[in-house]
Amino acid sequence: KRQGRQGDQSFFSVFNLMTSHQSRTMVWPYEQFLSEVQSKLEADEIHDPSEAPVPPYYPDTPVIRKTLARFQDCITAMDKDVGAILQQLEDDGLAENTIVFFYSDHGSGMPRHKRTLLDSGLNVPLIIRFPEKYQHLAPSAPGSRSDRLVSFDDFGPTVLSLADLEIPDYMEGQPFLGTAAASPREYTYGHRDRVDEVHDLARSVRDKRLLYIRNYMPHLGYNQPTAWPDLGEIRHEIYAHARTGSMTGPQEHFAGPTRPLEELYDCHADPQNLENLARSPAYSNVLERIRMQLDQRLRDSRDLGFVPEALAWQISEGTTLYELARASSNDYQQSHLIKAASQVGQGTENELLANLAHDDPGVRYWGAIGLSAAKSLSQEAVDSLIEALDDEVPNARIEAANALARHGRFGKSISTLADALEGENLAAVQHAARAIELLGEKALAALPAVVACDARMKAIRPPGTSPLDVDPEKDKAMFVAFCTEAFLKRFGSNE
Repeated sequence: KRQGRQGDQSFFSVFNLMTSHQSRTMVWPYEQFLSEVQSKLEADEIHDPSEAPVPPYYPDTPVIRKTLARFQDCITAMDKDVGAILQQLEDDGLAENTIVFFYSDHGSGMPRHKRTLLDSGLNVPLIIRFPEKYQHLAPSAPGSRSDRLVSFDDFGPTVLSLADLEIPDYMEGQPFLGTAAASPREYTYGHRDRVDEVHDLARSVRDKRLLYIRNYMPHLGYNQPTAWPDLGEIRHEIYAHARTGSMTGPQEHFAGPTRPLEELYDCHADPQNLENLARSPAYSNVLERIRMQLDQRLRDSRDLGFVPEALAWQISEGTTLYELARASSNDYQQSHLIKAASQVGQGTENELLANLAHDDPGVRYWGAIGLSAAKSLSQEAVDSLIEALDDEVPNARIEAANALARHGRFGKSISTLADALEGENLAAVQHAARAIELLGEKALAALPAVVACDARMKAIRPPGTSPLDVDPEKDKAMFVAFCTEAFLKRFGSNE
């Protein structure tokens, strides 16, 4: 803290500026943005919506342009905030003794940026200022650029390296500056799992030129409804445009109902990731190489994202997921989970049915997801899913019910989802609530259960609870309520 430092005491500070946060750029009511952000700008610093560059994955409408200009205003205001912090260093006589890192935590909060594995979501700014005193630690001359790949888990080891301190063995990142700087990375990796109430699982691999994305839930589109971002009018503008059926290819990719199993982009030739090369014969060898790199990464990182969340809480009781992932007994289970997830969207029905009957409950969950994603079901598949409604593991039976309902079999499937809303494992409750929300009017029979569940969640986490009140059960209740409130807003009272 600026006031807490004494004498020549070294310091390390992190400033998390909210000026360009999603709340300011698109979620807050426009009047609040005008009052709390744009009011900080001079008249010649305010951006004209008519001159806003509209990317091809957005429709070109007045609302889109207004929001893009608003985003640029937030960036300008943020620049001024950064300038004020740098001026503090100057005023305190610390500028020539301080190495400054400037970076964002992800792409902008605009749709198709934050929460995606595309370059618009993961390729972030990183500027490092070395004062003259520390120029010997800089990798190149002032004002120069580097194409070196950097991952966020590299930051900790890098700061320790700059301070000439020992880097603990448990740190997996690679220092890219200082006395212990490692060789440049060949790849960085991205992960997308549940985001608030939105369920997903995708992984990415990026080298200096190419971006590969593997979507394990391709039946769920990029632009799924989600409570917090949906407070922004730009989201509803995109939804409305999608309903017209007149979307271009880039617009369909983001706002359409599904995603490709695999995506491959040449980020030099196509920085906006508009042309998916995954099916191009010219890239078949590249695709195979990068697939193998992802497979290796999943094994090396002991990726537990393939375990459904409610089950993960259950099997890690008494230990931690970190320790569980590194237990030698997990090798066999992990390979089966990844194989089952990889069959969603491309496996045969017999393969999916075999997964649905597997001894591993996580594999059964992925078998049900595979049948959810299937274009049609045989009677054998329907019968197997009905049998799976009695699975002892919540995730498996919830997804089996979801699969049946998505294919028009509503009887016992909706009652199974309704019953799941009464469970004690709130991760499983959230899974069921999200399934009901997305089913919409098909799940109207669950309305009384949704009303009761919504009231229970508000008892666990009363409305108005501060987001700084961090508690796992309250957080889970909040995300359940995102789903129940969205359903009740459409079909019933949430008073």
